[in-house]
Amino acid sequence: MAMLTRNVVLGFLLLVVTMTVAQQAKAPDSAALPASSDAIDSQFTQASKLAQQGEFDEAITQLKTMESTQPRPKGLSHELGAAYYKKGDYSQSTAYLKKALEEDSGDKEAVQLLGLSYYLSGHPADAIPLLEKVQGWFPRANVDAAYILGICYIQAKDYNHARSAFARMFDVPQDSAASYLFTARMLMRQEFDPVAEEYGLKATALDPRLPLAHFLLGELYLYKSRIPEAIAEFETELSVNPAHAPTLYKLADAYSRIQKFDDAERLLQRSIWLDATSTGPYILMGKVLEKKGEPVLAARALQRAVTMDPNNPMPHHLLGQAYRDLGQKDEAERELKLAEDLQNKQDAHP
Repeated sequence: MAMLTRNVVLGFLLLVVTMTVAQQAKAPDSAALPASSDAIDSQFTQASKLAQQGEFDEAITQLKTMESTQPRPKGLSHELGAAYYKKGDYSQSTAYLKKALEEDSGDKEAVQLLGLSYYLSGHPADAIPLLEKVQGWFPRANVDAAYILGICYIQAKDYNHARSAFARMFDVPQDSAASYLFTARMLMRQEFDPVAEEYGLKATALDPRLPLAHFLLGELYLYKSRIPEAIAEFETELSVNPAHAPTLYKLADAYSRIQKFDDAERLLQRSIWLDATSTGPYILMGKVLEKKGEPVLAARALQRAVTMDPNNPMPHHLLGQAYRDLGQKDEAERELKLAEDLQNKQDAHP
C-alpha cells in the first residue's frame, strides 16, 4: 500500500514537471517580446535628443535597430523620416515620410516635412499640394513653410499663387502694392528678373510712394547695367524715403559707373552719416577717392572697411593699391597678399 502511494505521488510530480517544461518550451523568449510603449517612447526620445545635438547618424542607427521589432513600433517611420530630414538626406526622408503617411494619413508633421523634403530635393511641384495643406492647418504657425510654398510656386512659374502665399506670409492684402513688392523681391532672389521687374512696376503703379519699391527697381536696373533707369528709380526712392542709407549708397554706385565721382562722394558721405555700420559705402568711397587721385583719403576709408570686415578680400586689395600709390611698398605687398589668400580661401569654400 505504501509502495502504491509512493508511485502515485511520484507520477503526479512527474506530470507536474512535464507540464511545466512544456509550458516553458511554448513560452516566447523574453528577448522576442514586443517592447512596451514606454520603452519605445524612451528610445524615440533618446534618438530625438541625439538628432538635436547634431548626432544624426547615431540617432538613425538607434532607430533602425527597432525596424526588426515585431510588431513594428508605431511611429517609427515618422521618427526615421524626421531624423533623415534633420540630417539633410532628403531622398531617405521622403521615403520614410511617405511610409509614415501610409501608416497614419492624419500625421500633420509628416505632411509638412514631406513637403519640405520634396522642395529641398528639387521637386517643387510635388511639394506644393502638401504645403498647401499645411497652410490650411496652420495659417500663421510656420513662416518657413509659407515662404517655401511661395518659392515652389515661383519655380513652377505660378506667379499669382506665389503672390498669394507671400501676401499671407506678410499679412498684406493679396492684390495690394505691398504684395507685388514682396513677390518682386523673392523673384529677384530666385533670378526671375523679367518677372521681378514686371511685379516691381506693378507695385509702383498701384502705389507710387510705396517705400522700397523704386529702390528694388533701381537695384535691378543697376545689376543689369541700365544706369540711367537705375539713377531715375533711386532718385525717386529718395523723394519718398530720403533717409534710406542703402538708396544713397546704390545711387552713388550708379554715379561712379558713369564717372560722376564728386556726386558719388557726396552721396556716400550722406549714406555713412546715416548708417556707419555698413561696409559697402566705405569700400566704394575708397574706390571713388582713388579715382579722384586722393590716395590718402582712400586709404583711410579702406582701413575703416578692413577693420569692419577683416575677412573680405576686396578692401584689402583696394587698400594695397592705395598704399602702392602712396609709395608704401611693404604695406601694399602685405595687403595684396592678404587679399589673395582670403580670396583663395573663399574660392575653396564657396
